[in-house]
Amino acid sequence: MNNYRKNLYIMCIVAFLQGLVFYGPIATIFRQYRGLSLYQIFLLESIFTLSMILLEIPWGYFSDKFGYKRTLILSYLLFFISKIIFYKSYDFYGFLLETIVVSMSISGISGCDSALIYLSVGEKESERAFSLYSAAGASGLFIASFLSTFMLKKSLDIPVLCTIFPYGTAFVLIFFIKDVEYDKKNISIKNSFKNVVQNKKKFIFIIAIALTSEITHSICVFLNGPKYLNIGIDVRYFGLLTAFMQIICLASAKSYKLSKNFGHRIVFNSLISIITIASFLLAYSKSAIITIILIAFIEGAFALVQPLSLDIQNKSIKTADRATMLSIYAMISDVIASAVNIAIGKSADISLGFSFVICGILSLVALIFIIIYFNYVEEKSSLKFKFMEKLLINK
Repeated sequence: MNNYRKNLYIMCIVAFLQGLVFYGPIATIFRQYRGLSLYQIFLLESIFTLSMILLEIPWGYFSDKFGYKRTLILSYLLFFISKIIFYKSYDFYGFLLETIVVSMSISGISGCDSALIYLSVGEKESERAFSLYSAAGASGLFIASFLSTFMLKKSLDIPVLCTIFPYGTAFVLIFFIKDVEYDKKNISIKNSFKNVVQNKKKFIFIIAIALTSEITHSICVFLNGPKYLNIGIDVRYFGLLTAFMQIICLASAKSYKLSKNFGHRIVFNSLISIITIASFLLAYSKSAIITIILIAFIEGAFALVQPLSLDIQNKSIKTADRATMLSIYAMISDVIASAVNIAIGKSADISLGFSFVICGILSLVALIFIIIYFNYVEEKSSLKFKFMEKLLINK
C-alpha cells in the first residue's frame, strides 16, 4: 500500500486545485448576470442530475474494466473544457452545453476517485484519507473565495476566467497517479446490480445522504446569494462570506475523530438535525448575522458528514466492481437530487422563504431515514454479538 500512498497526496492537491472556483461566491449571481432566471438555473441543475443518472453506471463500469487512471484523465480533461465553455456562455443554451459536459466529467470522477483512494490507503486509513481529501477541496475554495473578493471589485467575469487555469493544472497532475491493481475478470453491470440488491438496507442510507447533500448544495450554492441580497448584504462581501464558510468546512479534516469518539450514529443524527433546524430558521431570518451563522452551520455539518458517508459506502463493498457499485449508489442519489432540484426550484419561484421551508422538510425526511438505518445496523450488530456469545457458551 505504501507504493500507492502518493495517490492520496496527488488527489488532495487535485481536490485543492478544483476547489479554486473563484466564481463560487457568485455562482447564481453570475448566471443571472448572463441572462438566466432562478428557475432556469434550477432547471439546468435538474438536467445535470438527469445526465448524471444516465452516465454514472457506464462510467463506473468503464473505470472497473479499463482502470481508474484512464477514467480520471478523461474526466478531468472534460472538467477543464467545461470551465472554458462556462466562461464563454451568454444564454441558456451555452450553459446547457456546459451542464452536459460537466455531468460527463463528474459522473466519471464520481466513485472512481474515492475507489482509488480507498484501495490506495487501505481500510484502516480510509476514513482519515477521505477526511483529508474533503478538507483539501475546502481549502482551495477558501483561498478562491477570499481572492474573489478583490476580483469582484473589477468584474464578474474575472473570477470565472481565473478558474480555468487551476482546472487545467489539475488535469496535468492526474497523469502522475499510479493505477491500483485488482481483479478485473468477472466485472459486469449485471453482477454489480445483484450485489447492490443484496444489501437493500444500504438504500436507506444512500437516500438520507442524497437528500442531505442536495439540500446543502441548494442552500449553500444557489439560495445563499439571493438570501444575502434579500437581507441587504452587498455582493462585494460574498467572497469573504464564502471564505468564512470554507474555514468552517476545514473541520472535515478531523471528521474521522468525531466518529471514533462518538460513533457514526450520534454524529450523523446530530449533524443532520443541525441542517434541518437551520434550514427552517433561514426561512424566517431577517438578520444578516443570524443568516450567516445558520448557513455556516449547514456548511460545517455537511462537511463533516461527507467524508464519513464515503467511508461507509466504500467499506460496504467487498467485491472488485467498486467503482460500478459506487456509481449505482451515485445514480440513486442523482434520481433523488433531480426531484429535489425541481421541488426547490419551483418553491423558490413562489418565494425564497418557502424554498427554505421545503429544504427543512426534506432534511427532516433525511433525518428519519438515517435514524432508521442506524437502528437497523445496531440491531444487526446486537444479533450478531448474541449469536457469537451463544456459540461460545455452547462450546
